[in-house]
Amino acid sequence: MSKTIKRRAVSDHAQAHLSHLPPVLQRVFAGRGVSDGTQLDYQLANMVKPADLKGLPAALDLLAAAVTQQQRILIVGDFDADGATSSALAVSALQAMGAVQVDYLVPNRFDYGYGLTPEIVDVAAESSPDVIVTVDNGISSVDGVARANSLGIKVVVTDHHLPGQVLPQAAAMVNPNQPGCEFPTKNLAGVGVIFYVLAALRSRLRSQGWFAEQGLPEPNMGEYLDLVALGTVADLVPLDANNRTLVYQGLNRIRAGRARPGILALLETAGRNPSRVSASDMGFIVGPRLNAAGRLDDMSIGIRCLLTDSIVEAREAAQALNDLNQDRRAIEVGMQREALADLADVDFSSPEDTPWGLSLYKPQWHQGVVGIVASRIKERFHRPVIAFADAEGGEQIKGSARSIAGLHIRDTLDAVASQNPGLIIKFGGHAMAAGLSIRSADFDRFSQAFDQAVRNKLTQDELNEVIYSDGELATGDFNLPLAEAIRAAGPWGQAFPEPVFDGEFILVSQRIVGGRHLKMVVAPVTDSQCTLDAIAFSVDVEQWPNSEAQRVHLVYQLDVNEYRGQQSVQLIVRHLWPL
Repeated sequence: MSKTIKRRAVSDHAQAHLSHLPPVLQRVFAGRGVSDGTQLDYQLANMVKPADLKGLPAALDLLAAAVTQQQRILIVGDFDADGATSSALAVSALQAMGAVQVDYLVPNRFDYGYGLTPEIVDVAAESSPDVIVTVDNGISSVDGVARANSLGIKVVVTDHHLPGQVLPQAAAMVNPNQPGCEFPTKNLAGVGVIFYVLAALRSRLRSQGWFAEQGLPEPNMGEYLDLVALGTVADLVPLDANNRTLVYQGLNRIRAGRARPGILALLETAGRNPSRVSASDMGFIVGPRLNAAGRLDDMSIGIRCLLTDSIVEAREAAQALNDLNQDRRAIEVGMQREALADLADVDFSSPEDTPWGLSLYKPQWHQGVVGIVASRIKERFHRPVIAFADAEGGEQIKGSARSIAGLHIRDTLDAVASQNPGLIIKFGGHAMAAGLSIRSADFDRFSQAFDQAVRNKLTQDELNEVIYSDGELATGDFNLPLAEAIRAAGPWGQAFPEPVFDGEFILVSQRIVGGRHLKMVVAPVTDSQCTLDAIAFSVDVEQWPNSEAQRVHLVYQLDVNEYRGQQSVQLIVRHLWPL
């Protein structure tokens, strides 16, 4: 296993069409395939229109009837940040449109598992809903939808996950990834799908004269974009131009102080200034706090945090979520330590003698945290990882998978299932993340089958991590205006990454802070007088500080550090090597 720095190719033609931007940003955007300034125009009017969403007319028929006839509507969500934001958006927007009987239900992952299962339908039936609306799930809920149908409950599926070979027989189904859907972008998060559905529902109700008849103010769908921004970034869907528009507009609302109390309280608890919030804050600060509820407890507390209009209640919920997140971190550290101990004797420099696809399992591991452990091990060893924990009394184990570039993890699990009938009980997910259940007795057999499936799809070169860089910065580029311009030029995120640069530096000083973070002062080799603060998080403390290192090669982001009201340039170091 090795790491290679590759500088992004930049087209002179593309850069010429971005001449209104600072030269560094011209280079950055051209390296991400932006060839026209209109691709950076994030006005809502430029969004893809909903007309091509397959299943939308049927969904609007059912939802419009449910609202105008005051039917009971139950939202069934997922237990992650995308599911929580989707649920909060659906409940609050439907209420604003005049739905009186609307509630939500989120399956506890430890009792019911993921999605609209027959068991969760039976729980839902206790409240006698006329319509169930799934958000961020449902495309794989064949049995659950069948159970709802048998009880006379209509189901509207809204989802974004990849479908299996068999689709549920729902009354309506909106998912840009379902067969035959011609919606031009397939990258919407679950919260993006339900936002589109509800925006179209508002138009339908307006055309029917519903708001005028009821004396209701027509809801402004822009008021829900803070939720859309949070769910979209936290779910790590690719930030194509359409998603960047949704996130950009949502972040602007938060910065202007027009976010719902729950999001403001979560930022406040984390010590973040809402007026300077970025997409990375949604992904690394707010999202994990919401996710902690679904991982360790019950996502209902996260949804309540997002739904409340009271800042007092929001702060109480945000503090509870923050406490859960701290517990999650402690659990994660222990699990990661155990995983690394199991892998300590594996020689990853010899691809032929080591697994290409890693399967990890400890009976005592926490089912809600295995996905994070899989992600951490994947980052460390750059190969697909599945971490398992006990479920169903130990007879089954549930796994969470994370992949690397070049390997579609859901399709890989599909290949394993096809070649080994009965080995996987159920599975689903995305290109980069998936979940599955197998029998605990089948773990060794699954591990071998998964490793072979990965070998069938990857090459040895793809096991070597490629770190993409936007090139070097000149000494004159290490300044606050450029750092601020990069921050403002976002949103940055999945498939549209924040600018990363690389170069050689003189290592002026180095020390460990916070137990595992390397704090440095560095200077470009071309100008030893230009000293810069730099920090590398979660370094290997057995290798750093390195008293012999006088020069280092850094891969870094240009950042703005704020301390006691003062701002200064800081390098956030992603990778470093002594020279």
